[in-house]
Amino acid sequence: MTRFYTQLAPRTRPAGEVDRPALVLDRVRLTFPDGDARAVALDDVTVRVGQAEFVAVTGPSGSGKSSLLAVAGALIAPESGRVVVAGEDLAGLDAAGRDRLRLASIGFVFQQPNLLPSLTVLDQLMLVAHVRRSAAAPARERALRLLDRVGLAGMQARRPAALSGGERQRVSVARALMGDPALLLVDEPTSALDHDRGAAVVQLLREITDERSLATVMVTHDLQHLGRVDRTVTMADGRLHDQARTVDDRR
Repeated sequence: MTRFYTQLAPRTRPAGEVDRPALVLDRVRLTFPDGDARAVALDDVTVRVGQAEFVAVTGPSGSGKSSLLAVAGALIAPESGRVVVAGEDLAGLDAAGRDRLRLASIGFVFQQPNLLPSLTVLDQLMLVAHVRRSAAAPARERALRLLDRVGLAGMQARRPAALSGGERQRVSVARALMGDPALLLVDEPTSALDHDRGAAVVQLLREITDERSLATVMVTHDLQHLGRVDRTVTMADGRLHDQARTVDDRR
């Protein structure tokens, strides 16, 4: 498959980060109220994702995949267990600290791109820069480089209604990279796309993972593109089962 445009410069990593997993979940348990009882969403889940590793999480609806992403993304605190993102233990963070960690270290790509209809493609990315209080000129330069990287050069003035589903998802990927994250969390990126557009998005995630030394975790029901990931883990009833996989068609 054809690679997308120019590569980005490698992500700058602090000293000591190189050999450290970007995501660690250690014996994590999460439950939710269910009438008079508690429903188990995550049951003793342990997983580590290294830098430049692309991991797919599969399993039936209700198996705990979305809960795993929410815990890994510091959106929900587990009842027990340990969560470490980019070397930072979430147990030691208050709400403001978790917000800071998400801005600094985590990028999200959602099932629906959730682009603001009134904003141009460029402004979708610049909104992230505004929230991060980044200087406008370098942020704009970075946004344009990212749009070029995901195959949207020259489309910065378009609005979401003028984009295809695959193009909107690529905007979502570029937006997630604006903060130079260590961890990329991706929820069902191909669910609304046909096979070719879905394959292009997963290939893009593969390439970005390698180029940026990201830890990428992708929840997916689509088993057609798993040859592009490094490892697949399957969830069932809140438990996670490792499945080793060798990437043989990632280029």
